Amino acid sequence: MAKAPIPSAPPRHVAIVMDGNGRWAKRRFLPRIAGHRQGVESLRRCIRACAERGVQVLTVFAFSSENWNRPEEEVSGLMDLLGKALAREVPELRQGGIRVHFVGDRAALSERLRRDLAQAEGQTADNTRMVLNVCLNYGGRWDIAQAAARLAAAGEPITEASLSGAMALAHVPDPDLLIRTGGERRISNFLLWQCAYSELVFSDRLWPDFDEAALDEALADFAARERRFGQTSEQVVRVAAH
Repeated sequence: MAKAPIPSAPPRHVAIVMDGNGRWAKRRFLPRIAGHRQGVESLRRCIRACAERGVQVLTVFAFSSENWNRPEEEVSGLMDLLGKALAREVPELRQGGIRVHFVGDRAALSERLRRDLAQAEGQTADNTRMVLNVCLNYGGRWDIAQAAARLAAAGEPITEASLSGAMALAHVPDPDLLIRTGGERRISNFLLWQCAYSELVFSDRLWPDFDEAALDEALADFAARERRFGQTSEQVVRVAAH
């Protein structure tokens, strides 16, 4: 299979639902946590590849607010894996110019993990090559609700502009491209507000198998699309010509 060409102008912001870790492990008769460990390796490759391709923002869905309903052993293993990944990866991210943000409701997390997240953000705060948003205990409905509650508490009017400014991802532009791996065709409460005009790419690859070639295929798919934002094709062509 020929390698997909890398588009000359990649999407500014790529968001990814990293799905399929458990199924990857099950197919290999391994515990689910083994799939999550392999998923971390896939994320490392993806971060590096996105930075090399000129993506400015990468946002990944690491743990949803609904994932607490999974077996306690898996949830505990995920939290432990996250702590270890932070200790190992943050120095490399810092050296690579990647700025890290953790997005979501931290109240349910352990005090130690909250401290580790804040420390990782502080250690990479001056980096400018790419922003990495890790959505942890995050849900799109939670995000909209917390933004509205924040505005109401401040006595501010609730408008599209004010809500956008109060969202958990207000520090970055909305995603241009949303990728979901694992063969599912839904966004599962991820960035509901922010993905209003995102291009969607669904990959049948399980997340641990999502490599640089798969990323390039998604980027090429994105590059071939016409983004109209409610306009006609003729209007888009006219604006591009100027």
